Amino acid sequence: MIESVLPEIDGGRFPITRTPGELVTVSADIFSDGHDVIDAALQYRSEGDADWQYEPMQLVTNDRWEAQFRPGSVGVYFYTLRGWVDGFKTWARDLGKKVDAGQDVSLELKTGVKLLAAAAERASSADLEMLNTLSARLERIAGTDAAAAVASSQDEDLILLMSRYRDRAGDTVYEKELVVRVDRARARFSTWYEMFPRSCTTSSERPGTLRDCAEYVEYVADMGFDVLYLPPIHPIGKTERKGKNNSTTPTASDPGSPWAIGSKDGGHKAINPELGTLADLRALRAKAELHGIELALDMAFQCSPDHPYVKEHREWFRSRADGSVQYAENPPKRYQDIYPLDFETANYAALAEELKSVIVFWISQGIKIFRVDNPHTKPFAFWEWLIRETQREYPEVLFLAEAFTRPKVMYRLAKLGFTQSYTYFAWKNTKAELTEYFTEITEPPVSDFFRPNLWPNTPDILNEYLQKGGRPAFVARLVLAATLGANYGIYGPAFELMESVPVRESSEEYLDSEKYQVRVWNRNVPKSLKGLIRRVNSIRRDHVALQHYYGLKFHPTDNPQLIAYSKTSEDRGDKLLVVVNLDPVNRQMGWVDVALKEFRLAAGESYEMNDLLTDRKYIWQGNRNYVELNPAVLPAHIFRVEPLR
Repeated sequence: MIESVLPEIDGGRFPITRTPGELVTVSADIFSDGHDVIDAALQYRSEGDADWQYEPMQLVTNDRWEAQFRPGSVGVYFYTLRGWVDGFKTWARDLGKKVDAGQDVSLELKTGVKLLAAAAERASSADLEMLNTLSARLERIAGTDAAAAVASSQDEDLILLMSRYRDRAGDTVYEKELVVRVDRARARFSTWYEMFPRSCTTSSERPGTLRDCAEYVEYVADMGFDVLYLPPIHPIGKTERKGKNNSTTPTASDPGSPWAIGSKDGGHKAINPELGTLADLRALRAKAELHGIELALDMAFQCSPDHPYVKEHREWFRSRADGSVQYAENPPKRYQDIYPLDFETANYAALAEELKSVIVFWISQGIKIFRVDNPHTKPFAFWEWLIRETQREYPEVLFLAEAFTRPKVMYRLAKLGFTQSYTYFAWKNTKAELTEYFTEITEPPVSDFFRPNLWPNTPDILNEYLQKGGRPAFVARLVLAATLGANYGIYGPAFELMESVPVRESSEEYLDSEKYQVRVWNRNVPKSLKGLIRRVNSIRRDHVALQHYYGLKFHPTDNPQLIAYSKTSEDRGDKLLVVVNLDPVNRQMGWVDVALKEFRLAAGESYEMNDLLTDRKYIWQGNRNYVELNPAVLPAHIFRVEPLR
């Protein structure tokens, strides 16, 4: 019997996710009737291989077996389990028991000789001589030296050969072949920076271009980011265009929202002429790559009233009762400048193929990362098809789901193929909220398919904590995002310049939001957090413990305003402990109860705590240690834990 296999997502309906070299640990309850010795193996193969590779499983406890493998390259892998009654091991075990009891084992030894002879018939020529030699040795001592026969049955070479050439006809193979989707390493570890190209300017009278944006690549690289994400770069419609601060009465100079896609200049396969050309985009991408940065584009499958699709494919849009096209709504909010696509159209197949061609077009321009806007408002089946078909031809392409919606919907999108996902991190501000949420998303089964990408702010999200907490709030949220998750991002330069004024009280919208106007940023003001961001991102690059989403462990503190957690590498060679003061106003102090086993430390042992943010070193001892953090100075520690040896 092979039961309760893990990992297995929704009965095997969906794949688990890994990156090359990441460990896949597979376990199951494996047992049989009777008292025979059983054995089991994990078998796995890549999609292009016909033959399976095998890893022997180990009995852990209570009929629970486990084995591991590491997929080697990007693509699809399959795995399943095999169990069997091992006749030779059963015979050898029982032989030893009978000899220990002083019983006559002459018949049992003859049975053993037959087992070896049967294996020899299945053996290759290279191993046949060895099996015949061992068989002859057992037959020679049968009936004369029972103890020597027992020792012979336990010979490691013999056990290996008998396992290799056993009769597999009676094996039980698990009825499902489970799937691992292996994405490239950037799916697991990435550091994103969002920037509006049109605000790469020194004058609001002259919107920035893609070429201007290229001038800021060094600025982004200097802070240590490896993904530069651009909001939509397509032509922007004029009909129902929104003005500053989402006004419905724009002026002639208002540039409109980049998410209102499409005009007489083209649609989703065109670039806004005010930003530049395809050649300019390729030049920006090339310069970014020289600095170790990959370009990511926003993909919003929606249209302005001026999009060519509206005239060419009116059937792709819903109608209101008066016959006009249905604009986007989230009552009571109205988005008259955006028309949603109708995925229930009778011409769905043509619509789906067209949207796939949009992705393929930008791939042809060298783009391999897409941040997908509001995927939860489109059909699940569409995304499963689109991502599968795209990655079949371009397996290196990554998709980030911007779906701030119900948890089960977010999880379903991840199961369907989205490589990374936005999270609720922006609204988890208390110790209890953070602990509960990150325990959920960094442990199986969720961690087997859901890769979180943590954003303390976005162009749509300026939460109350950042509005009211000042510099300490921005620093605390930076450290939390960069260390709780392996993927994180910021919307800049609003973040490093600590933009915190909402359009109105109780709103999370920015005053003078870049979504609706060009902003001129002074990126060199002394108050900027860019130096601290550079330090934090350098720590992330230098410490493998921060480059995975597993290995997170929360450590108790006696002060609810202090949160403490550790991240450790798979081999426990890299060990970090992070402590953050969640109160942006007051100095907080308390005791941290260090889970010493996470760091392989003995009770009462002294160890060095090197604060990677300040380079200050402390000596701690045992599990209970005192911490005090003044938010006006620095509200966080990122400690490297080192034994004193």
